Amino acid sequence: MRVVAFVGALFVMAFAIRARAEDAPPSQASAPSASAPTPTPTTDQADIAAIHAELARQAAALDALRLSLDDERRARESGPRVSGYAQVDWVLHNQSSQNEVNGSTGAPINLDRFSLRRGHLRVDADHGLVSGVLEVDANTVSGPQVRPIRAEGSIHWPEKPDDRLPDLRATVGLTQIPFGFEVQELDNVRPFLERATVMEALFPGAFDLGAKLKVKYRFANAAIGVMNGNPIGDKVFPDLDPSRSKDLVGRLGVDFEIAPGVRFAAGTSADTGTGFHPGTPTTKYVLVWQDQNGDGLVEPNEITAVGGTAATPSQEFHRFAIAGDARLVVAMPTIGDLSFRAEVVRALNLDRGLEVADPVVAGRSLREIGWSVGATQEITRYALVGVRYDEYDPDSDSTQQRAIQLVPVNRRYTTFAVMAMLRYERARLVLEYDVNTNPLGIASSGAPTTLADNALTLRTQVSF
Repeated sequence: MRVVAFVGALFVMAFAIRARAEDAPPSQASAPSASAPTPTPTTDQADIAAIHAELARQAAALDALRLSLDDERRARESGPRVSGYAQVDWVLHNQSSQNEVNGSTGAPINLDRFSLRRGHLRVDADHGLVSGVLEVDANTVSGPQVRPIRAEGSIHWPEKPDDRLPDLRATVGLTQIPFGFEVQELDNVRPFLERATVMEALFPGAFDLGAKLKVKYRFANAAIGVMNGNPIGDKVFPDLDPSRSKDLVGRLGVDFEIAPGVRFAAGTSADTGTGFHPGTPTTKYVLVWQDQNGDGLVEPNEITAVGGTAATPSQEFHRFAIAGDARLVVAMPTIGDLSFRAEVVRALNLDRGLEVADPVVAGRSLREIGWSVGATQEITRYALVGVRYDEYDPDSDSTQQRAIQLVPVNRRYTTFAVMAMLRYERARLVLEYDVNTNPLGIASSGAPTTLADNALTLRTQVSF
C-alpha cells in the first residue's frame, strides 16, 4: 500500500504541474488578445505560492514514505534468516566394503549404503554493527547424531560496505579456522565431495572454538585467530582443550583481477600451538592364571604375577604448520569459468583426524606433508566437471624393521578424484569416482602393503 501511495503522489504532482503549464499565459512574443483579461501581479504571486506549498507538502509526504520504507527494509534485514541444505550420499561401490562388523568397535564395515552426509540448518541475524550465526549439523556417518557446527557472534565495521575503508570483523565462538583455502571453503559450495586428505587430517571438521579478527581492504585480506586447538572433528578431544595453552592461527592473502576475465587469488597460512599427551594412572600388582593344559585346574606353574606401574604425568608438545594456496579463474566465453586450485602444507605433530600425532609415544617428532592440485570447468550454468589429485604423508621419517634392517616405509595416502555435476537452481547431483590408496593395508602373506580403496559415490544436494 505504501508503494501505491508513493506512485499516486508522483502522479498527482506531475498532473498538477502539467495543468498549471497549460493554463500559463502565452509568451511575450505572442500578441495578447484584446478580449482576454490581463492577470494582475497579485494573482500570479498567489498561484505560485500555492504551487510551492503543494510541492512542499508532497515532498514532505515523499520523505516520510521514504523513511518508512527504509525502516521497513532495516527491520527485514535485521530479522532472523533461516537457510540450510541437505547432502545425501549413495556409495555405489567401495573396495573396502565388507558384509562384516569391526570386532573391536562393533561398527559395520559395509560402506555400500545410503547415508546423510550433512544436514545443516542455519539462522543468521544482523542488527547494525552486530551479527550472529547459529548452524546445526545432523548426519548418519557414524550413526545418527546432531551437533552444533557454527555458533558465533561478530562485530563489524563499517556498517555498510565502503570501498574507501577497510572492512573489519571480530568474531568469537565456534567458528571456521582461518587457515588455507579448502578449510574455509563451505561444504555446500566446494565442487568435490570432501576436502583433500591433508586438510581432513590436520584440521578435521574445519571449525574450532576461539576468537578471530578478519581485515579486508581492496585486494588484500588477512585473518588471525586464537583457538583451543581441538576442532570438532578431533579424534581425542573434540571441541575441548586439555591444555591452558592456545593455538595461534592465521592467513594473509590477495584476490584481484590480473586481466579482463582472469582472476587470481593466493595466500599463505600458519598455525602454531601446543599438543597434549594424556598421562596414565597407577596400576596395582595382579595375578594372572593361564590354563595352559586346559584341564580347568589351577596349577602353580600356570599362575604369574604382573607388576604394577607408577602413574605418569601428562605432557605437552609443540606443533605447527605452514601452508600456501593459489587459485586462478578464467572466464571462458559461452561455457563458463575454468578454475585451477593448488595447496601445499608442511606440519609437525599436527595430525588430529587421521593418524593422531603423539611424539611422546613415538619417541620423536612426526613430520607431516601434503598437497593437492585440481581443476574444474563449467559447462554453462547447468553442469560442471573436475579432477583433483591430493597426497598426504603423516610421517615422513617412518621406518620399519625388516629382518635385521631398519628400512623406510611409504605412509602416503593418495586420492585421484574425477567428478561430474549437474545443477539447477539450488539443487546439485554429483557423481565422483575416487582412486584411493591405503598405506595401512595387509597383504595375504601378512606383510604390510598399500591396497586400493576406490569408491564411486553419488551425492544429492538441495539448499533452501
